[in-house]
Amino acid sequence: MIRLVRPALPAELAARLPELTEEIGNATHRTRTARALWKRAVVRRNVHAPLRRLLEDMAPGYQRCMYCGDSQGTDIDHFEPLSLNPLRTFDWLNHLLACSTCNSNLKRDRFPVAEDGTPLLVDPTTEDPFDHLLLTLSLGVYVARTEKGEATIDVCGLNRPVLTQGRVHARRVVLMCLSRWTAGRARDAADEMREAVLTVRGQPFADVCQAMLRLARSPGADLVFEETPWALAVLRDEELRTQLLA
Repeated sequence: MIRLVRPALPAELAARLPELTEEIGNATHRTRTARALWKRAVVRRNVHAPLRRLLEDMAPGYQRCMYCGDSQGTDIDHFEPLSLNPLRTFDWLNHLLACSTCNSNLKRDRFPVAEDGTPLLVDPTTEDPFDHLLLTLSLGVYVARTEKGEATIDVCGLNRPVLTQGRVHARRVVLMCLSRWTAGRARDAADEMREAVLTVRGQPFADVCQAMLRLARSPGADLVFEETPWALAVLRDEELRTQLLA
């Protein structure tokens, strides 16, 4: 999970969503009405489609799930579930792109809250997931830094084996690309350098590269990269960082 920037809605869509919310608010059975509206054919065509395009553009890599970062996002997920707060069904700030596994099989209607009522799930569009989650690069495992991180790992199944194994593989890919980028710069081969960057940016598990870039500047960086000390200097290179963080 990485920090994402949510764009503003186009004017026509921004005007349409409050109308749908008002229709839900005026209904006797709000949850039932919200579900019916969300499934309505004209809404799928005129609301779902543009919402999905916006979410795909802001998702990591090639339209990856905003929770696990592995599978392609197939669903518009309601961060705060429709069943718990139907008035947020058409709230743009409540929409994330998720894969069917994260959305339908794991998260579903689970939405833990703290004693003060604030959400215990990390919303990557309003906060930095790295404040709550620490990625152990060698194992591909997330360790919770906060109560919110712990709840997010649990609800989204962030440490299920297919994800931890995928992150370990992603780390290998990043390291190979760092080596290729370095070799390309030594030969002044701009195309080779560009290809290495595009490979990293396009692969699943964008959180692995993001974690590597951050940890390279952390106080314990030498220990984290003890097995690959050569990579530390590359990850600290401003030219490369600018390209990978763009």
